[in-house]
Amino acid sequence: SGETWNPFKLQYQLRNVRERLAKALVEKGILTTEKQNFLLFDMTTHPVSNATEKQRLVRKLQESMLERWVNDPQRMDRRTLALLVLAHSSDVLENVFASLADDKYDVAMNRTKDMLDMDPEVEAAKAKGAEMIWAVLA
Repeated sequence: SGETWNPFKLQYQLRNVRERLAKALVEKGILTTEKQNFLLFDMTTHPVSNATEKQRLVRKLQESMLERWVNDPQRMDRRTLALLVLAHSSDVLENVFASLADDKYDVAMNRTKDMLDMDPEVEAAKAKGAEMIWAVLA
């Protein structure tokens, strides 16, 4: 109703997106919902319940940065690019590559850094259908 993309309500919208994503992942059996006590208040958390799915995503990102490296975000699978940007934005990217040998870890992190250091506005202008991915990075 006109409020969906209101930039002044972005913080509210992102909170709703997080809640909707968590709910969808709970419904798919990937996360669970539990209450956790943080000293003065209870908070709903969503720990991973399906480690197999988590490992599949970790392997997908590792392979995309190593074995299936394309060196061009325009040629990269959009879902993989989105996963990479979201992992970076969620500050879990180092954990994704932590299980790699030191040399592969360095290669994956350097390739990731090179890609994430690209100008999001320039890449969004070149992107066909991936503008939102670059907007998240920006």
